[in-house]
Amino acid sequence: MAFQLDARTPSGPLEHRWSKAKQEMKLVSPANRRKYTVIVVGSGLAGGSAAATLGELGYNVKCFSYHDSPRRAHSIGAQGGINAAKNYQNDGDSAYRLFYDTIKGGDFRSRESNVYRLAEVSVDIIDQCVAQGVPFAREYGGTLANRSFGGAQVSRTFYARGQTGQQLLLGCYQALERQVDAGRVRMFHRHEMLDLVVIGGRARGIVTRNLLTGAIDCHVADAVVLATGGYSNVFYLSTNAKACNATAIWRAYKRGAGFGNPCYTQIHPTCIPQSGDYQSKLTLMSESLRNDGRIWVPKKKGDTRNPNEIPEEERDYYLERMYPAFGNLCPRDIASRAAKLMCDQGFGVGPSGRGVYLDFKEAIGRLGRKTIEERYGNLFEMYEQITAEDPYSVPMRIYPAVHYTMGGLWVDYHLQSTIPGLFVLGEANFSDHGANRLGASALMQGLADGYFIAPYTVGHFLAQVKPGGVEAEHAEFRAAKEQVEQRTRRLLSIQGKKTVDDFHRELGKIMWEYCGMARNATGLKHALEKIPEVREEFWHNVNVPGSAEELNQSLEKAGRVADFFELGELTCLDALEREESCGGHFREEHQTEEGEAKRDDERFCHAAVWEYAGEDKPPVRNVEPLQFEFVHLAQRSYK
Repeated sequence: MAFQLDARTPSGPLEHRWSKAKQEMKLVSPANRRKYTVIVVGSGLAGGSAAATLGELGYNVKCFSYHDSPRRAHSIGAQGGINAAKNYQNDGDSAYRLFYDTIKGGDFRSRESNVYRLAEVSVDIIDQCVAQGVPFAREYGGTLANRSFGGAQVSRTFYARGQTGQQLLLGCYQALERQVDAGRVRMFHRHEMLDLVVIGGRARGIVTRNLLTGAIDCHVADAVVLATGGYSNVFYLSTNAKACNATAIWRAYKRGAGFGNPCYTQIHPTCIPQSGDYQSKLTLMSESLRNDGRIWVPKKKGDTRNPNEIPEEERDYYLERMYPAFGNLCPRDIASRAAKLMCDQGFGVGPSGRGVYLDFKEAIGRLGRKTIEERYGNLFEMYEQITAEDPYSVPMRIYPAVHYTMGGLWVDYHLQSTIPGLFVLGEANFSDHGANRLGASALMQGLADGYFIAPYTVGHFLAQVKPGGVEAEHAEFRAAKEQVEQRTRRLLSIQGKKTVDDFHRELGKIMWEYCGMARNATGLKHALEKIPEVREEFWHNVNVPGSAEELNQSLEKAGRVADFFELGELTCLDALEREESCGGHFREEHQTEEGEAKRDDERFCHAAVWEYAGEDKPPVRNVEPLQFEFVHLAQRSYK
């Protein structure tokens, strides 16, 4: 049976909808909150803030992380900043303008109500983080500083040099540890969620593996919150940390949670180019660098001269030429495709020809080296350590790479999935970014969901159910545990010839080649033939050494890659079915004469929500129509 997709969007004026929703939500009294147990999977910005806030409210919280400390969550990888409509620069910003920029940046493929709430809540996030001691950059007079990011013509991005994610995570971590000390949050370090348990149509707990001892355990709760990040590592090479995976949301999908828009994957335009097949990940250079760096290629194809020897008149500042209104700060999907176009046409730089220059010479001359060091010093140091090139004296070389996933588990306005009692926060859900995320909005969404939205909506759900009533010995828990153990035994028993990384790399090449920056029907159909073949070989020829009763990172990776095979296939299927171009989903058959993404609003102005139909059965594609009451659908233009 197809899902009943009720987004539960409030009615009335856009700017009053979140207030109205909060007023109508049911409450749990302080004395009763300690009777309820909430599981939070993930302890990055979204999960850590949710666990800390729910603990502060008095709920009994269990928080799970596969790291040895929440401080190692991939949220630290966010460099450039966090958006908020404070309008400190007095340059015309507002909650509505942030809302509009986000809707437009996502190519009109997200819900108006969710996005406006995000913009509205953004101002509270900054106050919360300042109160926690997050060391945002400040102006000489003491006010918080802002800089610009892609897709906006105002300065609304708050930052802490190039370490914004790390500093925000430290503030969140302190709040979380305060609740651990108070006994309201119990941390489970080095535990990985391997299954979701659904009883009576409602999420009631999870099955985990202790990564140090191998113990498989069941954990019961009254509600489950997933905040486990994105799935970019399905491409093997991405800017994500190597441990980032999709197992938690994929287990939930196979238990009945709808998966929204899996083909919406984002390519980041400013990454250090790949230097060889030996690499296992790519390194991000923050989008904030595009504030002061100018992107260019030589006008002459195959020009191998030192960039400092190429005169101005022989340089093509192509983003400034192609998109004069936004220049180097056009959105990520547009900047990425433009870089690919330049390289495909033979203007690329570097040993592989897969690179463009990001040049700070003009900014250093105008502002001085000291100012650039204050703004981006750690990023410049990181670049020099990796490339052995000094970006103060020669331009950086950059090229697009897989970065963020806008797709994820479908959620309604309450951030609840199609499984009652299962809430999904941050990058793990699909809700706020449409087909393309604007830079500096990931941190904003994660903290908005965790600090300011989930505490209301989870409480509303709990107020309508009785606490407890299920034990870990319930038949569904025992069955889920047995399935996890059986899957583990199967992986260890294959004893094939190829490593997990061999298979992961092969999958990644298929995904990048046929479902990467540009896609077409022929390539997607080829990928949908090839992925099942490689997956079949994986289950007959992978080699997973060691045992299940100890720390075994090969076993961890094998389970995650097995899920990536299935998710990769769904991603390609979703991309094939969406016969339009929008945001990060660029179908070569659907583009304007100028080479821009061409949407088909008549046929595809909706979210695609995939439903698991069972083993060896094709998934079911459901749709949630997107209605636009406050913005007009229009062809995106940044010219």
